[in-house]
Amino acid sequence: MHWTKSQLNKTIKKIIGNRLLIIASNREPYIHVYKEGKIEYIRPVGGAVTALDPIMRVCKGTWVAYGSGSADREVVNKNNEVEVPPEAPKYKLRRIWLNKDEENGYYYGYSNKAIWPLCHMAYTGPSFDEVDWAYYKIVNRKFANTILDIVKDKKAFVWIQDYHLMLLSKLLKEKNKNLLTAHFLHIPWPNPEAFRICPQKIEILEGLLANDLLGFHIRYHCNNFVETLRLEMEARIDKEKNSVTYGGHETLIRAFPISVDFEETSKAADSKEIKNTMRKLREEFAVKDGTFVMVGLDRIDYTKGLIEKIQGLDRFFEKFPQYKGRVLFIQKGGLSRMHIPEYKALNERLNSLVEEVNWKHSTEKWLPILFIKRHMSRKEVIALYKIADACIVSPLHDGMNLVCKEFIATRNDLDGVLLLSQFTGAARELGGAMFVNPYDRENFAKAIKKAIELPREKKEKRMKRLRAVVKENNIYKWAGKFLEELKKI
Repeated sequence: MHWTKSQLNKTIKKIIGNRLLIIASNREPYIHVYKEGKIEYIRPVGGAVTALDPIMRVCKGTWVAYGSGSADREVVNKNNEVEVPPEAPKYKLRRIWLNKDEENGYYYGYSNKAIWPLCHMAYTGPSFDEVDWAYYKIVNRKFANTILDIVKDKKAFVWIQDYHLMLLSKLLKEKNKNLLTAHFLHIPWPNPEAFRICPQKIEILEGLLANDLLGFHIRYHCNNFVETLRLEMEARIDKEKNSVTYGGHETLIRAFPISVDFEETSKAADSKEIKNTMRKLREEFAVKDGTFVMVGLDRIDYTKGLIEKIQGLDRFFEKFPQYKGRVLFIQKGGLSRMHIPEYKALNERLNSLVEEVNWKHSTEKWLPILFIKRHMSRKEVIALYKIADACIVSPLHDGMNLVCKEFIATRNDLDGVLLLSQFTGAARELGGAMFVNPYDRENFAKAIKKAIELPREKKEKRMKRLRAVVKENNIYKWAGKFLEELKKI
């Protein structure tokens, strides 16, 4: 069965029935900001928002998230709600407000200094702080109280997203046992040896096991989680059902590879508006005819392999100088978490490295790397994918990574090459990609050369294979399969 919006809608009505549907995440799908004295909105980058917004447009539920925009308070009603998307409302966004101490302790502190590095094999050590942990609990409680206020005495299904809210299900169930809760982790789950160093491991595991359904991107992460429970908790593991029973409550453990809205993205990529935007970007970035363009789109994060990517490009131009002046790499880098010293240092190191590589290889009329940090709209991102001859997605460790799937969805011309890190969850699905080890500079350089020299018929063959996979395993299938598992509860 090919999953579509209408198919998902039928599944929602059948399985959710008359229950309220609530999504809870740290990041909001729309952020209202002041720009030149006027209120505008932006869609933040990130896998969770990219994946879930089209689902909520179908489901017409309520999305509960932290309101972080400078104009967020100006557009909500007395219940701190606003209808979104702003141009054609389909569902409610309920905003939660955090003070500076809460944001610093819960988000920058425990979520991103402790949990994020703990779960990613990127060789940046986690930092556990009792004050940060206290704020993590406070904010999880704030989310719980908000959701309970929305639900009141109604039936509801609460779908929790990611690592910021791992205590939420337990807090909800303590007050309302009739709630149906599921949690999807958008990041990897580490092996037991890595997770066991966490001082708050038992409270986190108990929080997650309060869910009725717990989802990860790939089976490997499920296995890591179950093995963690086997070593750390007195829980009964049922391998036949892929479930865990703790304190008399059963939790199903499942793998759901997340994806994108293939049809919508592919259709948008073929529009006249995108073609006009492509022309503007070519002018902005001074892309000359005949230039082989490679692109990367990443948050500036140590897990994304940005340093290794630039070093791979540096080695490419050292080994194959005949391509100087003929190849351009455009890296879109979204600034994030700059209050954390490791991120600030990474940004500074990246700036320095790009400058160094450009100085080393540039000519009077050509720079090898353009490092773009400005916000790009959705149509600009699609246009950037379309002007690319290759897309480099090379994280050191990633749960899934949706950049590669979005790139594939835009390539209805069947052109373009995907260079993909073997350490992404997506690597297990996308067999038509050209795989790279971001730590292996020599082979990274060779892979870039191979991508440039790949004949058109081989590009088409690879891209057809990739598009077939992403078209079949789209975002509606991800959501539909997730919801179908609820029938077993």
